[in-house]
Amino acid sequence: MSQDKLWGGRFNQPTNKFVEEFTASINFDQRMYRYDISGSIAHCQMLAKQGIISSEESAIIIAGLEGILADIDAGNFEFKVSLEDIHMNIEARLTERIGLVGGKLHTARSRNDQVALDIRLYLRDEVAAVLNYLDQLQESLLGQAEANLDTIMPGFTHLQTAQPILFSHHMLAYFEMFKRDAGRFADCAARLNYLPLGAGALAGTTFPIDREYVAELLGFSGVTRNSLDSVSDRDFAIEFCAASSILMMHLSRLSEELILWSTADFNFIELTDAFCTGSSIMPQKKNPDVPELVRGKTGRVYGNLLSLLTLMKSLPLAYNKDMQEDKEPLFDTIDTVKGSLKIFAEMIALMQVKVPQMRQAAGRGYSTATDVADYCVRKGLPFRQAHEVVGKTVRYCIEKNKEIDELTLDEFRAFSPLIDSDIYAHVTLEASVNARSATGGTARVAVEREIARARAERQK
Repeated sequence: MSQDKLWGGRFNQPTNKFVEEFTASINFDQRMYRYDISGSIAHCQMLAKQGIISSEESAIIIAGLEGILADIDAGNFEFKVSLEDIHMNIEARLTERIGLVGGKLHTARSRNDQVALDIRLYLRDEVAAVLNYLDQLQESLLGQAEANLDTIMPGFTHLQTAQPILFSHHMLAYFEMFKRDAGRFADCAARLNYLPLGAGALAGTTFPIDREYVAELLGFSGVTRNSLDSVSDRDFAIEFCAASSILMMHLSRLSEELILWSTADFNFIELTDAFCTGSSIMPQKKNPDVPELVRGKTGRVYGNLLSLLTLMKSLPLAYNKDMQEDKEPLFDTIDTVKGSLKIFAEMIALMQVKVPQMRQAAGRGYSTATDVADYCVRKGLPFRQAHEVVGKTVRYCIEKNKEIDELTLDEFRAFSPLIDSDIYAHVTLEASVNARSATGGTARVAVEREIARARAERQK
């Protein structure tokens, strides 16, 4: 009967069985049970403090909630679709355990502000978990950078060999990207850390509640300032998904490079067997499935962001049932991001770098051509003319099937009389790399400075 529902007093007919299943959220929002209970305990403590319920009633309710928490942790709790969501499942069980006094818990709150609280509490912890996994990945990147300060590889633009760089420098590029990602998640955590409880359904409550006290109990920075806004927006969840999308974009770019570098054509790295799979038909294959899958999951996270943006774009104030659809995209994003980061941190740490193959590749493709141009500029030739001189030199090298450092001095001077025997000191891979020593450059001294700076910041 409709009266079995905690909200059933208004209704004469029972809910259609399919409608009951279609509108229920318990199958996915039950993961918030711990936060629903901790929020309820804080709310109950406030009700007693304000004299809205007695201290004896508060003690009974809190003991009941703690018992329910223990039951769920132990797997001794039956979640019922007929009770719709995590809030109603816990409240109904509470009343079963302690009697009618359990019904006093919902005084001065609504499911609207209750779910807004639960999501914020849950997401706050999940952001902390993401930041922890990001920290582990950054540590892996720093470890590879420290271990490869003498490893020279080709740097690319347009996926064409451009200039030689240190592999350490390449790893630190991703370290910087993930550092900014960590900043975005930290900003998200700061903005979501305000208590919405007390907003009621949309207009607040007539009871003399103390929202600031509940915020203090639950570790919030403060309280939300408008009851309508408190229950009707999910921008904090959207912001998390936006930060996650940018993070996954960075992971996808790194995945693409790991995939390329693992091929026989590049042969720059080898991922450990634990992160690869074989072929059912080709026994020689070792497939980089983890980076491929992370690259694929990036689209999934993008889709979740778009889903939330579309969900919220036309909703009038305040709460609408549409907003129940906020949780599955958010939960899926959380699970995907945490899983991707966790597996990447270990995979990068154990990655084998093939130093000779990288160096050999860096010596191909006329990667020191810019150094010849810079040399000519220092000899007094305007850069645009130097660019033309070196362009002709490279064309000659292509025709003669030579690398730049294989040219004789006479061959060099055929393109510019300014070139002298000291040119050979400028076209080695080491000279090219170490000439770029300004802040942010690829020279070993510059990279060492950045590693030291990163280490110092991480120790704070």
